[in-house]
Amino acid sequence: MKMLAIDLGKQSFHLHGIDAHGVVISRKVSRTKLESAVAELEPDTIAMEACASAHHWGRQFRAAGREVRLVNPRFVKAFVRGSKNDAVDAEAIYDAASRPTMRFVPVKTTEQQDLQSLHRVRERLVIQRTSLINHARGLLAEYGVVLPKGPWRFRDQAPQAIEEAGLSDLARELFTELLDQLRDVEARLAKLDAELVRICREHDACRRLAALPGVGPVIATALVAAVDDGRHFRSGRELAAWIGLVPRQYTTGGKPRLGGIGRRANHYLRRQLIHGARAVISRLAGRDDRRSAWLKGIVARAGFNKALVALANKTARIAWVLLARKECYMPG
Repeated sequence: MKMLAIDLGKQSFHLHGIDAHGVVISRKVSRTKLESAVAELEPDTIAMEACASAHHWGRQFRAAGREVRLVNPRFVKAFVRGSKNDAVDAEAIYDAASRPTMRFVPVKTTEQQDLQSLHRVRERLVIQRTSLINHARGLLAEYGVVLPKGPWRFRDQAPQAIEEAGLSDLARELFTELLDQLRDVEARLAKLDAELVRICREHDACRRLAALPGVGPVIATALVAAVDDGRHFRSGRELAAWIGLVPRQYTTGGKPRLGGIGRRANHYLRRQLIHGARAVISRLAGRDDRRSAWLKGIVARAGFNKALVALANKTARIAWVLLARKECYMPG
């Protein structure tokens, strides 16, 4: 058998393929019998959607000497015929992976998944910290205590404001508990940030990326976790488009129409790159090098927000060169 498509699940998997005699094979197997069923069919290539557990199974099948093709679920959807079920999904995966022009998702290594998991945990802690601060600020406002925005200002001013607000013992106890939770979250967040810094210093590609303006340990490690060495993208523009830093296009009849950046993106990487660009543009005053002059011109012509996206786009393109060609960043 040349290719076998697998619709992944937690405990149930559906296989779809065509053997050498043209007979369609469509069967449902359990998790414990998946590897033995694949070994029995002996396919050269295995196609799956790039969804939950796909990278794990991709590593397992690749270790067995088989080619693995992971297809973006958005590309598979166009091949679904009829009502959606596991058998129809497996057939759609087979059809999508058979297309000669289909783009495939590379299988992540365990090191990449470890690093990406660290970023996911860190993102959850950041959201939790924001939620705690907003909750406490909202409750304090009910007692007439209004604090300025910003986590650092809240952390510095909240304890004294609570003591001086003349609150009851119960209210003071509740707010003290919220502040204790906030300190615990920030301590765990600081531990993860220190781990990212350590990884960035030890990883050669991360060190080269961190030399870029607006790129620190968080962005450098996130790029390596997401795209590895960038060899799966033909150019820096493809990487920038995958991240979501190019205009949304709707062209018909030879008339190009470009809009803003769309929703189809790696939202975490895009957000981090734009935050890094914001840090660079906010420090433009007093700089007169060519890069700063270019940025000032965009800010003057298009505004601050579009300049952020333009700089993030340029950063992503340069990052692809550093990763794919293993070069070092040379300012100017």
